Amino acid sequence: MEPLARRDRYTYKDYCDIPGEERYEVIEGILYQMTPAPSRRHQDLLGGLFTAFHNHLRGHACRVYCAPFDVRLPARGEKDDEAGTVVQPDISVICDPGKLDDLGCLGSPDLIIEIASRGSASRDYVKKLALYERHGVREYWVVHQDDRTVMVFTLNDSGEYGRPAVYSSEDTVKAGLFPDLAIDLASLFSEAPERP
Repeated sequence: MEPLARRDRYTYKDYCDIPGEERYEVIEGILYQMTPAPSRRHQDLLGGLFTAFHNHLRGHACRVYCAPFDVRLPARGEKDDEAGTVVQPDISVICDPGKLDDLGCLGSPDLIIEIASRGSASRDYVKKLALYERHGVREYWVVHQDDRTVMVFTLNDSGEYGRPAVYSSEDTVKAGLFPDLAIDLASLFSEAPERP
């Protein structure tokens, strides 16, 4: 995912005006073209996680969405169409229905999951980690499909993530926001076969 430097700053309006079917994200005014369609393994992990959250949240006020799903994160004072950040997390959980509209989510989801690969790891571990922390995403999971690990960053009282909890493929992850939701990683990763 490389930045496309065709102008100084992109906004959500510019993003909406891009023709064609290719997928993009805008992070702090910089336009990034997303990689081609995710791997089958990525999709297996995404499907397993989405299903777990979707089933758990039935009848709950919180809603779960998977990519492509626009999350607009305007800086203070920016109007929606002027927002310099619009991302498509792999999974977004939103508990405030006032943030949801027909375009996606306006404001920070409560929980975001990104499934990292070799090509996206630096973006997910550095750029998006700082972005989600700054915008107050309460819980951020990075699922590393090659290492078969999950890192869970939880916002503390100071508004920072601090040190993540790290889970291996033998562990069970419990979402801090939903303590009665437990995801067995052995089962999750077994449904997403390793590369040959």
